[in-house]
Amino acid sequence: MPDRNKRDDERAFHAEAHGAFRDLVIQQEYPCVGARAALNGESYVLAVYDELATGATTAALAADLYEFTRSTLREKSEYATSVAVFRGPTGDDEAEFEQRFWRQLTALHAADEEHFDWDPAVRSDPADPNFSFSFAGQALYVIGLHPNSSRLARRFRWPTMVFNPHEQFEQLRAGGKWKRMQQTIRERDVALQGSINPMLSDFGQSSEARQYSGRAVPAGWRAPFEAIKRVSAGKCPFAH
Repeated sequence: MPDRNKRDDERAFHAEAHGAFRDLVIQQEYPCVGARAALNGESYVLAVYDELATGATTAALAADLYEFTRSTLREKSEYATSVAVFRGPTGDDEAEFEQRFWRQLTALHAADEEHFDWDPAVRSDPADPNFSFSFAGQALYVIGLHPNSSRLARRFRWPTMVFNPHEQFEQLRAGGKWKRMQQTIRERDVALQGSINPMLSDFGQSSEARQYSGRAVPAGWRAPFEAIKRVSAGKCPFAH
């Protein structure tokens, strides 16, 4: 009976979180048109977890993220997205969320690094302008949302991490779509917030790590993350 109650609770939370995420993204003024394209094209997956950055959460998230990096979504759509919604904590301020966000990425990397190399297309040093997070050998752009974000576009009822394959941005650039999309996002952000997110920059100008948590970080800030230097093996440990 307890297991059944837990499953029912998980299903209820998933439905609530999924509905809330859709409501956020489909708002007319929501800046991220890529998220709306993923929603409209059903080229996203959304999963729910317990508290952000715990061991149990990391194990479940690692398994799901591995499946996402190998899924056909990435082949079918240039807007493939993986959304991870966590039950808590919901009371963190921006600095606290940022620390927890990077602890989660560090834990994912620790689970991953024995089995996969860092994607050679990007750098593992978060201070490098060509940095991007890597999981299962795939570069991923990651953003955080949470209830207390100062950026309205990053404000959501629960702590959330959104993962996009980095190759998407290269495909959009190659197809001549990226500049137009970027301009639209920034115009919408100004309309919503009154200002452009000061952390935004093009890949290669400054480290995208500065954009991840949503907090406006000062010059000289360094992400609390260090990739483990190790020769990889090469076998998936994340199968369910």
